[in-house]
Amino acid sequence: MRMNRLSSAAKMLVLIALVSYGCGGKPVENQTAESKQPSEEIISVPGSLVLNPGDNNPRNSEGDFIELEDGKILFVYSHYYGESSSDHATAYLAGRYSEDKGRTWTSEDVEVLPNEGGMNVMSVSLLRLQNGDIAMFYLRKNNTDDCIPYMRISKDEAETWSEPIPCITDDEGYFVLNNDRVIQLEDGTLMLAVAKHAGPGMEWRGRADLFAYSSTDNGQTWKRSEMVPNPKEIVLQEPGLVALADGSILMVIRTDAGVQCFSYSKDQGKTWSEVEESTLVSPVSPATIERIPETGDLLAVWNNNLSEDPDVAKLRTPLSSAISKDDGKTWGNYKTLENDPDGWYCYIAMDFVGDDVLLGYCAGNRPAGTGLSVTKITKLGRDWFYKD
Repeated sequence: MRMNRLSSAAKMLVLIALVSYGCGGKPVENQTAESKQPSEEIISVPGSLVLNPGDNNPRNSEGDFIELEDGKILFVYSHYYGESSSDHATAYLAGRYSEDKGRTWTSEDVEVLPNEGGMNVMSVSLLRLQNGDIAMFYLRKNNTDDCIPYMRISKDEAETWSEPIPCITDDEGYFVLNNDRVIQLEDGTLMLAVAKHAGPGMEWRGRADLFAYSSTDNGQTWKRSEMVPNPKEIVLQEPGLVALADGSILMVIRTDAGVQCFSYSKDQGKTWSEVEESTLVSPVSPATIERIPETGDLLAVWNNNLSEDPDVAKLRTPLSSAISKDDGKTWGNYKTLENDPDGWYCYIAMDFVGDDVLLGYCAGNRPAGTGLSVTKITKLGRDWFYKD
């Protein structure tokens, strides 16, 4: 059935199912011994902030952190209003502040950006630029065929924001840029990765075309890379980027292959290697991987879900972490942060604050239908991730 023959309502239902529950992962044979199922004891790391839905607020999700010059930390997230919690319902960008490095947070929202989209604004990435400004990236979602990332700049520590700058001007369509996904390279180049699901004359599909966009003028103009090669036609979605020690760029990709997949660029994101499977077992759910500043190691937080039961293998639980000391070739120090079998853990934001790691992620209850509606912030010591 061709998506362009479906009604807008039908398109929306398909999109909601794709993003909320994934396309259904398959179990992968011969995984490493370090890929572990959750233990019987339910683990739940303590949260310093839990944003539950409420009246006229059916969902709170997909945020990111920024440290301000006065020592405060700002967490910006998607605050939904109205009756619906779908990915295409109304939402604006809201913020909470912490004055004690993420231990406690303000109790009331501030509006960071009103809803300027036909549907919503969501999926925030915050980045301190090398010139000292703060860049805020987000999706402006007008309809199921029109969704692209925009950037705004703040020169006064997130008090006010510039006019929006579109990050994609050479194409039209439905592009996904996840939260906490934009990076700046040592030479100042800004880079983001997007998944294109629809466009003019293009049949809407879950298996997206992946591209990187880069800017050498602090986001004023952007250029697109060549498409990521996908000869096996794996379902590719929700990519993220990590700069590696040798100067290459790693693209981390949500897939239906039962693992996270990787692609590499050795030319500043202009071209990409063929998609390959990593050893990070995963349902159809995104991973966040970032470099620990003090050690140089990579920290991954994702759903380390290994099961021969396909109904279990597609679930976004447990929430796990692992460390790589060789830029993602191998992983160790596997830990479990959350393993409630009814939990739904995804869309992780990560920030390193002194000796601690701040994590913000969706942490709702699947049977209750609040999987993407609850956001939790937790603070853990960096050493916790290294313990055996």
